[in-house]
Amino acid sequence: MVLPQPVKYSSKIIKAGALLPDTRTMLAQWNEACSVTENIERLRRENVFGKASRSRVEDILAIFRQRYFRQADTSKALIRLAHSSMSVVSLNQVLYFYATQADPLLHDVVTEVLYPLHTQGRNAIHPLDMQHVIARWVDEGKTTTRWSDTTIIRVARELMATLRDFGILEGANHKRLAPMHVPVDVFAYVAFFLRQHQPSSTHLLEHPEWQLFLLTPQMIERFFIEAHQERLLEYYAAGSIVRVTFPTDSIVEYAHAITQRTH
Repeated sequence: MVLPQPVKYSSKIIKAGALLPDTRTMLAQWNEACSVTENIERLRRENVFGKASRSRVEDILAIFRQRYFRQADTSKALIRLAHSSMSVVSLNQVLYFYATQADPLLHDVVTEVLYPLHTQGRNAIHPLDMQHVIARWVDEGKTTTRWSDTTIIRVARELMATLRDFGILEGANHKRLAPMHVPVDVFAYVAFFLRQHQPSSTHLLEHPEWQLFLLTPQMIERFFIEAHQERLLEYYAAGSIVRVTFPTDSIVEYAHAITQRTH
């Protein structure tokens, strides 16, 4: 993963999920003139999510803090995207990326379970398959505590439901990998985010985080060419020499550049 994360997996996905409608509500209600704490307090006080349980509101706000408000610059960039004319599909995929950065379990299920299936030309995954993977990780000591069978079943179920809501999986009882369409504005934004942590242009093309979008190396190169054609970045490749540059060094300014393109 790109950002420092706890080594062990937690079961917080049971309370989290994709939360896309609630997230869009939060972003729509966000006041950029106020601090994160002030916004969170107001959202809690006004109960903009319409939840009957105060504890559920607290759970949601805690999840939002962890996913989207750990770093000031990325938070401001996300708000800029949300308040623009960026499509719902693109915004949802940006939210998906941030969610995977905040939850190592969600991240690794995609990169270590679903991506290998994709590269093997397989697309079906049964709930029992997911349960077996989670149970193996529990046995390997990768979880914060020793999870019961009930917890393993609930975690597996919520993981699959979350990935369905984010558009990675599809289907009701029988889940399968969904056809993945990554808008070029999402690709460019994620590329900028990754570049902040990986200065090498060559390594940027080979970055393992692209697996989160089920992208093969050939697809990644085609996306860089498309983003170059759309003037979202500059991409040059000659043999083993690769150069990727962006029009700004600030992710907030880059988010603004992307939003201007969408007008």
